[in-house]
Amino acid sequence: MNVLLIGSGGREHALAWKLKQSPLLGKLHSIPGSAAIKGLADCPDIDQDDFRKIHAYCAANKIELVVVGPEAPLAKGISDFLTGKGIKVFGPSQRGAMLEASKQFAKEFMDRNSIPTASFSVLYDASFAREKIKENRKYPVVIKADGLAAGKGVRICADEAEALAAVSDLMEKRIFGSSGSKVVMEEFLTGREASVMALVDGESFLMLPPARDHKRLLDGDAGPNTGGMGAVCPAEITPADLETVRNEILQRFVDGVKKERIPFCGVIFAGLMFTPDGPRTLEFNCRFGDPETQSVLPLIKSDLLALLKACAEGNLAGRELEISDQACVSVVLAAGGYPENPEKGKEISGLYKVPADALVFHAGTVKKGDSYYTNGGRVLSVTATGKDPEEARRKAYEAAAAINFKGMQYRKDIGK
Repeated sequence: MNVLLIGSGGREHALAWKLKQSPLLGKLHSIPGSAAIKGLADCPDIDQDDFRKIHAYCAANKIELVVVGPEAPLAKGISDFLTGKGIKVFGPSQRGAMLEASKQFAKEFMDRNSIPTASFSVLYDASFAREKIKENRKYPVVIKADGLAAGKGVRICADEAEALAAVSDLMEKRIFGSSGSKVVMEEFLTGREASVMALVDGESFLMLPPARDHKRLLDGDAGPNTGGMGAVCPAEITPADLETVRNEILQRFVDGVKKERIPFCGVIFAGLMFTPDGPRTLEFNCRFGDPETQSVLPLIKSDLLALLKACAEGNLAGRELEISDQACVSVVLAAGGYPENPEKGKEISGLYKVPADALVFHAGTVKKGDSYYTNGGRVLSVTATGKDPEEARRKAYEAAAAINFKGMQYRKDIGK
């Protein structure tokens, strides 16, 4: 079957790498793709938001399945548009994508469907938000932009001054545009974080191995929040906690979308905090996580394309997932100035020196001639597997040490 992959980042490069392994695959296409993805797929010059051109391309190239990577086209309704034209899509409807695109929608969905999460308030304007903050007596508190903010719209505020500054930045200065038109103020939870993704066909789900990403820029979880500086899979989660996630979070999620008639075929990504009182849901994403995907896919032995096709056709029930007993670590190499002002156009050297048993997924690069240059904040995801997390870490960091570009920065404690 011919497949079209939407997206251009490290997650999509990893998906393209995995899909190419499927015996079901005829030809792989990617829009817009990237210089690195071009080594695996045909990448026409079409904007990922131009749904009409994408449909025409699908028709001309006999595309049987579209796999959507990033959240933005999902939130704009690409799945509804293409399924309305008779094309199978792995990626939820626009209403389903609202579970990521609106923190308010997601929290209220969790509340209605008894999915464990932190207590919260929705703050609709800056003056009301300031009043609520001045009434708050418990810190830290979490302030979240309601809309999409590339993983950077969350502030953990240690005191009233930081909470008021978050409101000013999000609601008045609009540093994330309309995404900050309202905010969610949440109880701060403590414990160990992890992410669990599941494939969903609208009726059934198949849980992927748990991963843990590292959001802060610097070692020891210091510095500003980022889109993710690396990930390890599997995350250390007890069998009892995993069963709670399966039954009280993922199953209730699927029951909820069925009950509320939200068309949902795709990935549900549950960002979780494992508290002393059990797992709590921090957020839902409605697509493969980044950088978690880069650490999860190398451990999946099953045919991923067969599973995505089963989701799109509504027959996921009864399918099983074969997982490697190894561990995987993915380290993000970021540009100088990231996350505020990433530097672009820096030549990347050493890619040919990376050991053959490591993988390099391109997230923010561009190719000029025979050389790659930086073209985004998170530039590369350097990934390796091993018999345990420590071996995977060692191999990933040996591979990362072979690469260099001006201003390159990365954490040295991914997977610890």
